[in-house]
Amino acid sequence: MTDSAITLRKSSKWGDMWASICANKAALTSLIFILALVLTAVVIAISQALGFQILPYDPNVGDMDKAFIAPCAEHWFGTDQLGRDIFSRVLDGTKISLSVGVAAVSIALISGTLLGAIGGFFGGRLDNLIMRAMDVILSVPSILLAITFMAAMGRGLDKAVLAIGLVSIPEYARIARSCVMAVKANDYIQAARVTGDSNLRIILKHIVPNITSPIVVRATLGISSAVLDTAALGFLGLGVQPPFAEWGDMLARSRSFIFSAPYTLIFPGLAITITVLAFNLFGDGLRDALDPRSRRR
Repeated sequence: MTDSAITLRKSSKWGDMWASICANKAALTSLIFILALVLTAVVIAISQALGFQILPYDPNVGDMDKAFIAPCAEHWFGTDQLGRDIFSRVLDGTKISLSVGVAAVSIALISGTLLGAIGGFFGGRLDNLIMRAMDVILSVPSILLAITFMAAMGRGLDKAVLAIGLVSIPEYARIARSCVMAVKANDYIQAARVTGDSNLRIILKHIVPNITSPIVVRATLGISSAVLDTAALGFLGLGVQPPFAEWGDMLARSRSFIFSAPYTLIFPGLAITITVLAFNLFGDGLRDALDPRSRRR
């Protein structure tokens, strides 16, 4: 196959995938929302790093004279018990939730894929050892295991990233292992061995490109799980520490005012719900787009 034919085939594949996502209105809307979230988080992070504030109010500074102001033209989402603008805090929390989600998924994806690929490719006792270790981790609910890790390591954002990443490793390891075992059985892998290709070359050239799609889809869905876990740890006081804004922590500190000032819980709760839903819908659309069989329907 010539280079031009290979290029055409790749461009056609990406074109078909994009067409499939565009045809799925839920996935396309979710993608637009996710990109808006990412842009918001990046702009806020850059502005704060450069020392200027683009949010309507400082999310970490309150005014007790403005405590519990209901949503109005001046404060779109109202103010909390310390007089801090909830709209500014929800936007600022986007930066933390997304950064923790992406960082935790990156740890789990790299570690889990590596372990699963090694076990699936080489098999034998090494495979059994890796998979039994993954089974042990999977036998404990992920949030409880994350809380255990946090209790051992201490509170903080960096600890939350590591804890969420570690408990998610088995999911990627199992996916990578099953994909590697399926690909390893193909004739072209045996042909590569006969021609003298090393194990490393076979893994990088023939196996990795064929297991990327399911892992990418799982990573997209995994970000939603990581956002939920981040909110759960924040709700328990184990994640981001005051005065920084994080959606789960905002819920925890407002739960006493559920009847007197319900808006202090509604908007952080909606931020978590909509963000998780967006990643789930986009992950489903991406899975369909990467599956050639679904595009033929």
